[in-house]
Amino acid sequence: MIPSDSARAAGAVAGTAPGHLMAGRAGYDERFLGVPVPLPMPSSPAVETVVLPYTHFTVVLRPDRRMAAAAAVCIDGERLREDVPRETGWRFDPRLDQDRQAGDEVYRDNSLDKGHLVRRLDPVWGDAAEADQADVDTFHYTNAAPQADVFNQGRQVWQELESHLLGTVARGDRRLAVLSGPVLHESDPPYRGVQVPLRFWKVAAFLQEGALAATAYVLDQSPDLIWDAERALAGATPGAPPPLGAFRTFQVPVTDVVELTALDLGPLPAADLMPAPRAPQERWRRLRSTDDIVLRRG
Repeated sequence: MIPSDSARAAGAVAGTAPGHLMAGRAGYDERFLGVPVPLPMPSSPAVETVVLPYTHFTVVLRPDRRMAAAAAVCIDGERLREDVPRETGWRFDPRLDQDRQAGDEVYRDNSLDKGHLVRRLDPVWGDAAEADQADVDTFHYTNAAPQADVFNQGRQVWQELESHLLGTVARGDRRLAVLSGPVLHESDPPYRGVQVPLRFWKVAAFLQEGALAATAYVLDQSPDLIWDAERALAGATPGAPPPLGAFRTFQVPVTDVVELTALDLGPLPAADLMPAPRAPQERWRRLRSTDDIVLRRG
């Protein structure tokens, strides 16, 4: 879907970049790895989306949910920059009406974090101006989804996935294509005009011995009603954020991400490095550290 003329012509308002400053963004490059890895899109043509290119990444936004169905980023590990000051302010994307984005009203005065879908460091590469622009671009509300504000081991593993893969399987050209997003389910709990996703997904694509390879992951923040019952019940009070649990990170079959999200992931299910499970309980592999990741076909 192409943004409306009114969105395209939007001027500078509080928390919004002037529309003309968003021009020229090339977005995610499907041939970044040398083999095509298409932008993930809903399998059903009935699902409305808006494709928003940024610097080195693209967001596929679901206006009905006011957040992304998917995001895709190109990571050039050889050209990553660590000297770029972190942007501090979040903003609306002026190419899209603000009532189709989940802005600060969702996150204000509560325990929810603005969780980056494309990790802030991943697209920050290239020359200084390019890297600066990429950093700022990651702070658009279109690149965020509500996450619990707790920090624990499960969340740390999730945030370290790209760095770990760059240092292991991508040691040659140090290039990754990473697709990610929330699992948008109709049963997600409502809060302040949005539904809060309980799971997030991520699929990393790279070349291994010259062939396309992929691994997939799920971050689960659904409440544990056995161990976290007190918090879950407290969070169910009117006006409070929905109850969320401690983060749990899993390596999963790419086909399970396709089933969870109803997204077309192109060639990635066939390139999955996770061996076929021998029993149902082994299908999702709990990750307590990045050392638990399977990176070779069994």
